[in-house]
Amino acid sequence: MTLESRGIPAGFVASTEFVDAARAQARSLGINPASVYVAHPIQDRTDQEMVQLAQQAIEKIVAMISLRQ
Repeated sequence: MTLESRGIPAGFVASTEFVDAARAQARSLGINPASVYVAHPIQDRTDQEMVQLAQQAIEKIVAMISLRQ
C-alpha cells in the first residue's frame, strides 16, 4: 500500500489458499488492496503449469492494475 500512497498502482497475486489470511491482514491494517488469486498449490507445479496459470491470470492482473490508476 506504500506504492498506492505514492500514486503507483499496486496489488498482489496469491494462491487461493491465502484468501482468508489476506482479507484478515487487510482488515487489521485498515486497507483494501487489489488482489488476484490463482489456483493452489503453486510450489510443486512444473514450469509449463506455471505458464498456464500465468496465462489464465494475466488479464485479471492487468485489469487490477489498470483500475487502480
